[in-house]
Amino acid sequence: MMGYYIIAGLIFLVSMFVSNKLKSKFKKYSKVHLQNGMSGKEIAEKMLRDNGIHDVEVISTPGMLSDHYNPSKKTVNLSEGVYSQRNAAAAAVAAHECGHAVQHAKAYSWLQMRSKLVPVVSVASKLSQWAIFGGIMLMIMVGSGIGQTILLLGIIMYAMGTLFSFITLPVEYDASKRALVWLENENMLTSAEHDAAEDSLKWAARTYVVAAIGSLATLLYFLSIFMGRD
Repeated sequence: MMGYYIIAGLIFLVSMFVSNKLKSKFKKYSKVHLQNGMSGKEIAEKMLRDNGIHDVEVISTPGMLSDHYNPSKKTVNLSEGVYSQRNAAAAAVAAHECGHAVQHAKAYSWLQMRSKLVPVVSVASKLSQWAIFGGIMLMIMVGSGIGQTILLLGIIMYAMGTLFSFITLPVEYDASKRALVWLENENMLTSAEHDAAEDSLKWAARTYVVAAIGSLATLLYFLSIFMGRD
């Protein structure tokens, strides 16, 4: 299992680097105050109106970088640091989350696919690790057979999570693109503010890229064990 710990360690280090970079970027751009004086909440509400969306509510949610769009409740949930703040970072996040609401309203195919996978992946992700490590232990103790079957089952469930990670990428990048295009077309930000918003969203997207690549690397490692190549 040494290979697994090496992969997990590398993924952890890269994730920490990207996460810390993202936090530092948001801290930096939180000091770039908007000339239009609008808060994250006001920007989100305007973007929704401009896209003809009137059944989505913008609400405040606890935590840092806990912002998300809830398609079932039709709410744009903005963290406390975004909801009331009036800076480039808040504008970027607010518009990005509204980008997801626009995707939902326009039946964006990748978002629909991801939404359909959510209930399945939520169950599979909880069971996959137990099945994988249980299967490996059985293979070590009693050889192949049932252990290999359980391992394969775990790998299939883990693969669903990996697929979900890669489907998430176009969803996130498209939401950022919609946000930046709207911010520019509506002249919501100055040139410097727009650059700051764009850089913020780029680093946010990279967290999803790292997660997807890490999930794929781990999946390939488990497959190598199943095929007897550990």
